[in-house]
Formats: sequence, C-alpha cells, structure tokens
Amino acid sequence: MSKPMPQPESAGSDEARRLLEEEEYGLRRPRDWTRCLLPAVALCWSLFQLSLASWLLIDSTYTRAIHLAFAFAIVFMAYPTLRRPVTIPGLRWLGEKQKIPWADLVLALLAVTAALYIAVDYEDLATRIGAPIPRDLLFGILLVLFLLEATRRAIGPALPIIAIFFSLYAFFGPYMPDFLSFKGVSINRYITQISLTTEGIYGIPLDVSARIVFLFVLFGAMLEKAGGGKFFIDLAMSLLGRYKGGPAKAAVMSSGLTGLVSGSSIANVVTTGTFTIPLMKKVGYPAKKAAAIEVAASTDGQIMPPIMGAAAFIIAEYVNIPYLEVCKAAAIPAFASYATLFFLTHIEANKLGLRGLPKADLPRFFHTLVNGLHYLVPLLVLLYELIIPRHSPDLAAFRATVVLMLIMALQHVVRAKMRGEGTVAEGFRRGLSEIYQGLVAGARNMVSVAVATAAAGIIVGVVTMGLGGLITDVIDTLSRGNIYAMLGITAFASLLLGMGLPTTATYIVMASLTAPVIVTIAGDQGFVVPLIAAHLFCFYFGILADDTPPVGLAAYAASAIARSEPIPTGLQGFMYDIRTAILPFMFIFNHDLLLWNINSWGLAILIFVMTCLGAFAFAGATQGWFAWRNRWWDVPLLLLVAAMMFRPDFFGELLGIENHYIAYIPGLIVLGLVIAWQKLRQRRSTVVA
Repeated sequence: MSKPMPQPESAGSDEARRLLEEEEYGLRRPRDWTRCLLPAVALCWSLFQLSLASWLLIDSTYTRAIHLAFAFAIVFMAYPTLRRPVTIPGLRWLGEKQKIPWADLVLALLAVTAALYIAVDYEDLATRIGAPIPRDLLFGILLVLFLLEATRRAIGPALPIIAIFFSLYAFFGPYMPDFLSFKGVSINRYITQISLTTEGIYGIPLDVSARIVFLFVLFGAMLEKAGGGKFFIDLAMSLLGRYKGGPAKAAVMSSGLTGLVSGSSIANVVTTGTFTIPLMKKVGYPAKKAAAIEVAASTDGQIMPPIMGAAAFIIAEYVNIPYLEVCKAAAIPAFASYATLFFLTHIEANKLGLRGLPKADLPRFFHTLVNGLHYLVPLLVLLYELIIPRHSPDLAAFRATVVLMLIMALQHVVRAKMRGEGTVAEGFRRGLSEIYQGLVAGARNMVSVAVATAAAGIIVGVVTMGLGGLITDVIDTLSRGNIYAMLGITAFASLLLGMGLPTTATYIVMASLTAPVIVTIAGDQGFVVPLIAAHLFCFYFGILADDTPPVGLAAYAASAIARSEPIPTGLQGFMYDIRTAILPFMFIFNHDLLLWNINSWGLAILIFVMTCLGAFAFAGATQGWFAWRNRWWDVPLLLLVAAMMFRPDFFGELLGIENHYIAYIPGLIVLGLVIAWQKLRQRRSTVVA
C-alpha cells in the first residue's frame, strides 16, 4: 500500500481556503431559501458555455452579453455591498452574509437586464449606431455603473477607479493643460463606443473570456474536484520528496503541473500549498521561505502554457497570431523560470543544511502513478487536440472536459467494483456529485475573470476613441525616446497596477497603452521588437505583482498556511521571482528566447539549455550561493555568464563572431571556472571543519 501523505496543518489550510473563498468564490454563504440560487445560476452558466462549445450556434455579441449577464447575477448574489458587517439598523443588508437581501436580488436582475440589452435590441441598435435614443443611453449608463460596482465587489476598487479616471479624462480632456489636452467626447459617443458596440465592454477580452477562457477554467476546476490536484502533489512528492529540500522541489513541480490548468496564483497556492508548505517546514525551511517558495511557484503557474492565466488567448487575439504560436513563444521563458526556481530550492537547502523526508513517509511512485493515470488522460486529450489536429482551443477544452466528466462519473464505480470501496450505486452518485461541484466551482472561478475583462474594456474603449495617441506621446516624452527607460516605465507601471488588478486585467490595460509604444520606440532606435514580445513583457510584470508587497494576494494566502508575516513573505517571494523579472528584458532584445522564426528542435533545445544555465547563474549571483558560498568576485563572473547566455547575439557581435551561438562557449568556460573554484573552496572548508 502507498504511504499516506502527512496532513497539512489544519489551521493554516482552513485560513488559506477561507481567503480563496473570499477572493474567488464569493463572501456570502446563504442559509435560507436563497442558498440554492447561487449554485443554480453557476450550474446554468457552465451548461450554457458547454453548449456554446458543442451544439449552440449564436452570434458572438449574444454570447458576450449572456456571459456578462451570468457573471453579474453571481456577483450581486455572492458578494455583499460591504465586506464588513454593518450594525446600523436598516442598513444591515449592506454587509449581510447569511442570506441574499432583496435589494441585491433586484440589483442582480437589473444588472442582467442591462447586460442583455444589446442582445435583446440588437437589430435596431445596428441601424442607429452613433445616434442613440434616450433608452439606449439609459441602459448604456446603467451597464457601466453596474459593471463598475460588480468589479468593485468581486476584485476590489482599483480597476473601477482606473476605469472612472479614463472615462473622466475622455470628457474633460479639452480642459486639461496643453501637454495633457485631449479633444474630448460627447456622452452619445462615449455610451455608443463603450456599451453599444464591440469596441468597449463587449470587446475582444470579453469575447475571449466567453469563448475560450471559461472552458479552460472549468476544466481546471473539474480536474481539481476529481482529485487531480492531490495526484499531482503525491506524484511530485514520490519523485522528489526524499532528496535534499525535497518538499520544496515537489512544491515547484506540483505547482507547475497545476499551473498547466489553473489560471489563478491564489488557487494554485491553496491547492498545492496546503500540503507542501507544512512539509517544507517539517524538513527545516523557515516559515517565511516555505511560503515564499510556494508563492513563487504558484505565481509562475500563470506563465505556464497552455492557459497562462487566461491571457494566452487574449494575446493571440490582440497580436493576431495562432494560439499555438503564443504557447511556442512562452515555452522557453516559462520552463526556464521553473527550472531556475527548482535550482533556487536546492540553493536554499544547501544554505540551510537540509535533507529530504524519510522514504517511509512518502507515497510510492509507481503505485501513485498507476492509481492516478486516469487523471493524465484528459490532459493528453487536451494537448493532442491542440497540437496534432490543431483544433481551436475551445473545442480542445470542450472535448477534454467531456473525457474528464466520463472519468469522474466512472472512477468511483470502478473502485467500488475492484476494491470494494462502497457500492456501485454509491460510486455513481459520488461521481455525479463531483461533476456537479466541478461545474459550479468552474463558474464561480470565472466571475473575477469575466468582470475584469469587461471592465478593462471600458479603458480599451476610451483609448481607441483617440486617447491612445496622447498616451503614446506622453510615454514617449517621459522615456525621452529611450527604449530602456520605456521598458522600465512599463515594468514599474505593470507592477503598480497589478497590486490592485487581476493579472488578465493588468495585461489588457498595459498592453493597450504601452505594447505598441515599445514596438514604435524600438523601431525608431533601429531594431525590431516583435509585437508578441512587447505583449509578453507587459504580461510578465502583471504576474509578478501577485507576490509584490504591500498587496500580493498570493503571499497573503501562503502566509496564512505557513503562519508567517505576509509582507516579509511577499518580499522573499519577490526575491525568488527576480529570476523571472530578468527574462522579459532579455527576450525583448533576444527574440531567440521566444523561438521567433526558429523551427529547429535541436536549436530550440540548445537555446533552452543555455537560457537555463544563464538563469541559474543569475539566481546564484542574487542568492549568494551557486555550487558553494559566493565570494565577492564570484558575483560579477556569474552575472557575466548570465549575460552571455541570455544575449549571445550581443557578445557575438562584440567579438565579431558571425554565428553568435558560438558565444555560448566562453560563457560555459567562465561558468565551469566558477564551479571549479567554489568546489575547491568547499573541499577546503570541509577539511578545516
């Protein structure tokens, strides 16, 4: 029999799951008759999205409107107006969590009506574009107001405030100083652009959310309900748990596997961290570092293809390239980042003198693999559909989800027949119950994505009304036409916005504002930056905000499990994530890291290996340890190695080498010398001891 995994510390686990429910699933837990409304609406939403991917054919505008209407219904029923209880008589409903107040039910109904207006009056609206009647203006204004309120309830005030700022700028632009002046818009044009066309709220981000993202989020939620998350953790522990710092290495591996199907760093922390963080503490990692390792691993789950926190599909639409090209471009940075974090855990284990867990405390690999092989089947179906016949992402996700549903329905029946775990009828009922829970959880997980993409559409709509040219001029002025200053401004702004916005919303805002400017400024300075490189640059720094203090929700979730301080945990996690932060600056200039115009497997593998070595050297320089404890002169040498591995094109040109890949060789020589010197110092230190 397989050895059972040690159970996580219950207090930390419960606290982390509570945070996840508050941030992702909703704050209310109704206990009266309204308790059936939320799961019923969530179930209907999931069934509607599955129908769209299979047999239901409707216009994309109807799809977006219905998608947003479902999100509105859940937000106003699940999230109270105020998150803290209100004690003032007559206003207690503002913070009511035990039932859904009638006021919020009315708001939900009105919000749904406003969202569906474009679909209900679609044909007539098409005949009066640009000349809205009073009814159009009324429903347009209501839609904007309800969307801002829904976004505030679901993900906080930051995104609504930014959307309001852009909207006010659109109206008051003519009254701004000359440097910031903007011609301004009328209320008719604003409402038409933002709420009555597909250039604003109902734009590309919401379309991608409705067509594709929902199905992948649903697939991830159902895989978790089926037991796939626990399988990934057990598999990682069985492989790596007995090695030096094994639980930390297992945390990285399991978070990477979970990141394949998870679009949320917080969900990733709670899924894997409740098991791995207590185990890391058990072998000797300090609470802060155990939590920070999990945060770094879970945050990077969003850069892991094929989902990439839902942004991969939006990037494909914005850049107008096939989805698989996005995955191809993201592959080397993502896998190199995870490989480097794996190396970082080894460095920390060496610095702390840690060992792994006893083999007797770990599950057996082959037993775990055989018992969980069925969880790999839907993942293989998903990858097959995307890579071999190259079906659309929504069709691939739908077929993988159907296969997963069959597995969920039958796995307990098979266990009942083969192992005597209950009766066949009980197993079948349990399977159906898990399918139901997965459908509900998938819809609830989508709420924040749906309202974030819709609210970001307000900003995008205002930018496309002419504000984009002004923003380009302002950014160009601030950076003084210097690409390095431009990248620094973009990185800082993405981190700042990402503290209050979901990753997808941060990416949409920053990509709309700065991605074209990066490409333009680079062109003015004489070198080419592919548009996808600029978009991935914005995306990466939006992700890094998840563990950046003082907000860093992923750090808060991990610190709740580890019982560590959130701010120090976030700072430590950001120190680990520096190795991810350096990669975007590198692939802006070295497009080989994105496999741009590279179609050779051999060359791709060479670039990946060299990128990993460069990232290892950079991590060693920033962490004070590589093969052994650094001396001061090791740091510049390791940074030189990192530069040569990341930018062989620059050093090839500097050395006059036509084939710049030859520049890898001196980098390897320097790295070998550093390792040899450090190993020699290690042996001397051991002899002295």
